[in-house]
Amino acid sequence: MSSNSQENSKPKEALSGNLDQDIETFRSIYHNCSDVIFRSFFIFGQQKAMLIYIEGLSDVEGIENFVLIPFMEESTNEFGSLNKYLEHKMPVSKVNKVNAVADCIDSISNGNPLLLCEGDVNAYSLGLAKREQRAMEEPVAEGGIRGSREGFTESIAIGTSLLRRIIKSPALKMQSMTIGSYSRTNIVIAYIEGVADKTLIEEIMNRLKRIKIDGILESGYIEEMIEDNPFSPFPQIMTTERPDIACSNLLEGRAVILVEGTPFSLIAPATFFSLLQSHEDYYQRFMMGTIIRWLRYLFLGISLLLPSLYVAVLTFHHEMVPPQLLLSIAASREAVPFPAIVEALLMEVAFEALREAGVRLPKQIGSAVSIVGALVIGQAAVQAGLVSAPMVIIVAITGISSFMIPRYVAGIAIRMLRFPIMLLASSLGLLGIMLGVITIAIHLCTLRSFGVPYLSPLAPLKSRELKDILWRSPLWMMDTRPHFTGESNLYRQVSGQAPSPEKGGD
Repeated sequence: MSSNSQENSKPKEALSGNLDQDIETFRSIYHNCSDVIFRSFFIFGQQKAMLIYIEGLSDVEGIENFVLIPFMEESTNEFGSLNKYLEHKMPVSKVNKVNAVADCIDSISNGNPLLLCEGDVNAYSLGLAKREQRAMEEPVAEGGIRGSREGFTESIAIGTSLLRRIIKSPALKMQSMTIGSYSRTNIVIAYIEGVADKTLIEEIMNRLKRIKIDGILESGYIEEMIEDNPFSPFPQIMTTERPDIACSNLLEGRAVILVEGTPFSLIAPATFFSLLQSHEDYYQRFMMGTIIRWLRYLFLGISLLLPSLYVAVLTFHHEMVPPQLLLSIAASREAVPFPAIVEALLMEVAFEALREAGVRLPKQIGSAVSIVGALVIGQAAVQAGLVSAPMVIIVAITGISSFMIPRYVAGIAIRMLRFPIMLLASSLGLLGIMLGVITIAIHLCTLRSFGVPYLSPLAPLKSRELKDILWRSPLWMMDTRPHFTGESNLYRQVSGQAPSPEKGGD
């Protein structure tokens, strides 16, 4: 059955006000659901009622203390009507009146008990959901020396509260929606009104509304359904589990998408250079941040091209290598029966396998297996004459260089592209490497993320914004926001705040 038909098959009718008939409706919906509890009782000893909730999702202690005991022990209702009693006396923070059966199902599924009363065409959703959640921890994939130790959790309520804790302005807006005909996953789109471009928010909302799917289990489902070019190896949406990174992007005019059930939030739009920036670039002095950023760019090129250059030089361009070094490499490859490309592919595939094995294995032994495995396999391969010692060094340097890329998804893209460039190098030499680099550059120039050029602000050139791309300028010099926010709120701070001992306080 398609997702559209599933949406259409959901009950649309309203409650009848006949308690027995409404109970029968819900019993048929929750047929063979042993965890759905139907608790009947009399309100004030007069009005027949039914409480429906899911065991494990609702606060049973709260139900007993705030619903069952007060209703069953009170002999009279001094407020006259049940509605007024719920509004003025019941110690529950949130009581919503619902009428449609579909809304009643959503309330029960979210853990909020549903109160049905005889003769009342409305049901009452009681805010007594039980939130089982893990404690906040430091993000594993985005650790650092300086910065916050807090990270998003699987609870979307904690995610929104962390954003509110950092950005306290009421201009921080959060729009929620539900996606998934079966999972009914809560999604929140956060942005700062007056900073984020309205057309960007509208485009994100439209793309999210177009998603018709059975269930959303992780934010990767959303990312794959709303990105501009799904066939590109480069990610067009950033992911993070750090609230400080999410808030810094909100202040630049981007939008953050929080998904229930995963600590990884989505940030849109993304650019190639934003994927190469780390939160610690801004928590250290600007000189250190600039040097580390230059190192990151250098090792990005090494990670992409070093094995290909080695293969191209050994296959076609021996004249580029100093004679002494060439003799040393030739001596080490004397017993190797494979050409350089086979040798490189063999080692690269083995290294990637070890890397993935280290990720999938339990944390206590994963790092030991990957490191020891690389050492043992590399040494054994050299002694067996399958690969040469220089190739092991090349692969090791390439692997270490790939760890300099702060975003894991960006690192995967570079690792994927390394292999076709190696094949081009083995067939066309340096010409093949240039052909591969030009192809990648053309692809990046044509790529968009929610309408924003992927190589912005370098292509198209925005000289005003290069101060946070090619180098990391001092914070007091970064007084303007990126261009994709529009011109409505261009300046983020007052200019001329360079520190000086001659300046006094106001």
